[in-house]
Amino acid sequence: MARLIYSAITSLDGYVEDEHGKFDWAAPDAEVLAAVNELERPIATFLYGRRMYETMLFWETADVDELDPGSREWTHIWRAGEKIVFSRTLQKVQSERTQLVREFDAEAIRRLKEHSATDLTVGGAELAGQMMAAGLVDECQLFLNPVIVGGGKRALPDGVQAQLELVEERRFRGGAVLLRYHVRNP
Repeated sequence: MARLIYSAITSLDGYVEDEHGKFDWAAPDAEVLAAVNELERPIATFLYGRRMYETMLFWETADVDELDPGSREWTHIWRAGEKIVFSRTLQKVQSERTQLVREFDAEAIRRLKEHSATDLTVGGAELAGQMMAAGLVDECQLFLNPVIVGGGKRALPDGVQAQLELVEERRFRGGAVLLRYHVRNP
């Protein structure tokens, strides 16, 4: 069975965006982007909430000739993957290989995990929180940035408890730290 991985770039105080919806402080440097690419390369399906999907749409039309090598690689990874967008308000998708799903259905995600040949990732804190609450997330990959933003959208949901096992920690020259945890679902 495939694993469902929640991956996020966060501030040290645990936010994926500040109280104004900004996340420019989270732009990965070349070393962190290489690590992101390494972790995402084997992924064939990306699950997104609407806002994260709209943010990621940049990669659908980005001119790869104008990108640095790490961003160019990420563009190829993203474009090759299947995308499932969960939204009640999005009218249509604007990327190839993308399916729009109106309602979150935990059982449908369990079936997807059972039948997938590769691991899946979930992007977007709110959708990841729903999946964590449903016991679907098997691993958390958190890139902690050396910045405190003081508030905003939390990377991890309120009201959800989980036992975690640290399986990797990696430091980057720019001060970011990757923490990978396996989630011990009951």
